[in-house]
Amino acid sequence: MKLLIDFFPIILFFIAYKLSGIYVATITAIIAALAQVAWLRWRHGSVEKMPLITLALILVFGGLTLLLRDPIFVMWKPTIVNWLFAGAFLGTSLVGKRPLVERMMGQAVSLPAPIWRRLNWAWVLFFLISGLANLFVVYIGSGFYAAEQALIAATAITAIDLNSCADQFIGQPLLLCETAHESEAVWVNFKLFGMMGLTILFVIGQAFYLARHFQDADPADLDPGQSEPAQDPLAATSGDIR
Repeated sequence: MKLLIDFFPIILFFIAYKLSGIYVATITAIIAALAQVAWLRWRHGSVEKMPLITLALILVFGGLTLLLRDPIFVMWKPTIVNWLFAGAFLGTSLVGKRPLVERMMGQAVSLPAPIWRRLNWAWVLFFLISGLANLFVVYIGSGFYAAEQALIAATAITAIDLNSCADQFIGQPLLLCETAHESEAVWVNFKLFGMMGLTILFVIGQAFYLARHFQDADPADLDPGQSEPAQDPLAATSGDIR
């Protein structure tokens, strides 16, 4: 349930894009992120930092996309989010006694300190790879950036709505616009299915890792002050990260 709430703006972004294009989708994502934060505030009385950071970034990068009519800004947002989270997990690995993943999950799972540190480093690596994967799709995998630049070079127009190519161009510029639109759609599909799939696979892998060490944990190896292991080691793993 919490994972679904975390991906709520992304799902609405995908639906809006399929119906009306990148700019309507960006507006929809901004509204959805605002609604998400408002709901969390109403439901829990407070909002964690991560939804607030995500909201701030979609306001900035989504706003730039709408203002400059260039999708590249909103395409960078997932990478910035992932790398900020990687920095947060990395910082707690280097400074302080308890890494961030232990602070998030320590009430549900009791594990030796070295296991927490390994798990925290795994999250750092995951967020770094996720950010790089997004940029790979934008610049290489989908070919969007090259297609967009070719279209701009051919038309000398920087603010182009790729959702209405036939209304703006004919001939070669039309073909370039359609190519850029198809490339843009590849990224949108990756943003939903690729990023969500990577997250789900990583959380499943984390669950198996936790279950193995949960079974093998010796109470004498646990950090002082921790209670006995909780009955459900998966209780806190699903949604706080994204």
